[in-house]
Amino acid sequence: MGKVVGAALVSHHPGLMQCEEFRRLMGNGEDSDLIAGYARLRNKINAARPDVVIIFDSHWFTTGYHLVDGAARYEGHYISDEMPWYLHGVPYAYRGHPELAIAIEEASRAQGGYNRVINNPHLGKQYATINLVKHLRLEQTDTPVLTVSSCQNCDWPHFVRSGEAIAQAIQASGLRVVVLASGALSHKFNDITWTPKHPRIFHESNVSRPENIASDKAAIALMEQGRHDTVLERWDDDYRKKPWEAFGAHYLQMLGAMGGKDCRARGEALSAYENARGTGNIHMWFATESELEAA
Repeated sequence: MGKVVGAALVSHHPGLMQCEEFRRLMGNGEDSDLIAGYARLRNKINAARPDVVIIFDSHWFTTGYHLVDGAARYEGHYISDEMPWYLHGVPYAYRGHPELAIAIEEASRAQGGYNRVINNPHLGKQYATINLVKHLRLEQTDTPVLTVSSCQNCDWPHFVRSGEAIAQAIQASGLRVVVLASGALSHKFNDITWTPKHPRIFHESNVSRPENIASDKAAIALMEQGRHDTVLERWDDDYRKKPWEAFGAHYLQMLGAMGGKDCRARGEALSAYENARGTGNIHMWFATESELEAA
């Protein structure tokens, strides 16, 4: 039987793709701890020995369906239409897993869900996927990657159910799978004329609003306790209103794949909580049952 052998909430912000010299300039002499956090996350993923990595991409917005990119291989050069002045010409070449993509659609149809496969060689990629592929060195390990979209006309239960269908497909597949929620927590940008409160741009005090910092840290604390059920209980009154990136689609789909409100996987912070143009970012690893059994 297949299983989810690891999961993580992962920042992908484009500033992390700049050269170290510039990152240290922005960090008042220090690099972002999210960079060191990628190395810590790589160690976790390598120890989990996944056959496939699924990335819930908070930048791939779709309407009507949660799409799964089902191509056998992806290759090209990425340029961001958002920040092309420095995120451009990024080469990528990695494998997909069409069989699992098709299985996800079949599992979703069986429960009346809305996960669908798309396989078009001209479909563009998003940096929420590409940045993780590069920083986690998934090309070098030749690990197949499936990207899942964020369907924008959904409420939070729809995202959880999308993840549940993916979990069913994984269980039937016999595969070991790591699921990654690629995105931030609170996602309110600072104004273009904003003046930093702290000289280290990455510092948490530069997150857009004090109430967003407090909310993000409360969510992180609940994740560390494995109380995802409480996160869901507070969703409409707190995290949806901040709002989280992609309205939390990346986290909610990951959570659905891990058992939804019944999930008690405790989060381990693999980086500091940091600012990125006003948004709240962190890497967090969630120990799955199979990981705990092996320990």
